[in-house]
Amino acid sequence: MDIYAILREHFSSLSVERDFSFARNTTIGVGGKASAAAYPCNAEQTAEVISFLTRKGIPHCFLGAGANVLPSDGDFDGVVVRFSRLNALYADGSLVYAGAGVTGGQLCRFARGLVLSGFEPFTGIPMTVGGGVTMNAGVVEGHFSDLTERVLTVEKGKIRTFSWKDCDFSEKYSVFQSGIAVIGVYLRGKYSFPDTVSQRTCYFRLKRKHLPKERSMGCVFVNPANGSAGKTIDECGLKGLSVGGARVSEAHANFIVNGGGATSVEIARLIQTVKSRVKEKTGIELREEIKRIPPQGVKE
Repeated sequence: MDIYAILREHFSSLSVERDFSFARNTTIGVGGKASAAAYPCNAEQTAEVISFLTRKGIPHCFLGAGANVLPSDGDFDGVVVRFSRLNALYADGSLVYAGAGVTGGQLCRFARGLVLSGFEPFTGIPMTVGGGVTMNAGVVEGHFSDLTERVLTVEKGKIRTFSWKDCDFSEKYSVFQSGIAVIGVYLRGKYSFPDTVSQRTCYFRLKRKHLPKERSMGCVFVNPANGSAGKTIDECGLKGLSVGGARVSEAHANFIVNGGGATSVEIARLIQTVKSRVKEKTGIELREEIKRIPPQGVKE
């Protein structure tokens, strides 16, 4: 089945890419290829594409900036739906609407220009808004759940708006991780002073300076209750532990880096080793923050 040709035939105005490379489009730099990638241009087309893929039984997954994901080494006989063309960004007073394809940097600069505070914790995080909401991205000082008022989604091929309560936010989690596509979000900032916003932006930028520079997925594990995943892994003596080309970063133990030529299998084995040793030494069961893209894809 030529999935690329099927999409081109059915959607004359849809931007479609053949042989999409996960290795080139994820921050960790591993993974095989997908049969095709689709880039819908608005909410209606997004709903049409997802509905079509579901009806036809074509496996599909969603991908934003490519951070916090671990693709399989194997090829994916399906479609990667990307939201980079959903990049509307505007404000009504202190309420900001950002399309799923808006990057974290674009969102922060936009809010800073309006002197709106609350967005500064996202400074320097490699993400798109869609992925950020789905993962409830952020740091101790602030997450998307702190700003979100409502979320525009495609669920089972239908456009639906979720209230904050519907999102079921918790630490690095939202209901959208069940396969619901986020296509836009309304975020409520707070008017502040230019110097305050600038100072907070600098603070969060400096906080990220010590993070690993090598290719990674970002933080691999959610912080356990009243603790730090990175500190826990470090105290178990696991910094520098490696499997093939994958290595627990010496700069921050909650990062697994691609030291060069790593495979998804090697990274997965290292993740399991870290979880097992931490459990054995501390009794803490680390929960993965990253999401895996399996070879069989996702069917609704």
